[in-house]
Amino acid sequence: MTQTRDDVRTFSISELAREFDVTTRSIRFYEDQGLLNPTRQGQTRIYSRQDRVRLKLTLRGKRLGFSLADIRDLFDLYDADKSSRTQLQTMLGLVADKRETLQQQLEDIKMVLLELEAAEQRCQQALAQL
Repeated sequence: MTQTRDDVRTFSISELAREFDVTTRSIRFYEDQGLLNPTRQGQTRIYSRQDRVRLKLTLRGKRLGFSLADIRDLFDLYDADKSSRTQLQTMLGLVADKRETLQQQLEDIKMVLLELEAAEQRCQQALAQL
């Protein structure tokens, strides 16, 4: 297998921060949480393509509402089983759980909106009688 220049491309923390519009502090936090594993040259962090992909997946997972622990578990599963069957099954379970939670939140929001609408109508009726 021949490595292309892209295969060995590395990134600095500031390059990743700019690319993904996050702070360098956030990237260091994800590293502390075991989500990224850059190499070091002295004090300088050097991020690989895999670190870049993991940062992208971490940010996507956070947008979807997954915890950092969930994301780390998925990475660990992938590292242990490159076929990713276990990872995909786990991901399906997480998606189902997240969907159920969001569905409940949606129902709760609808109920609160109905209560607010009723309160608003009562206030308007009371004002009209003054």
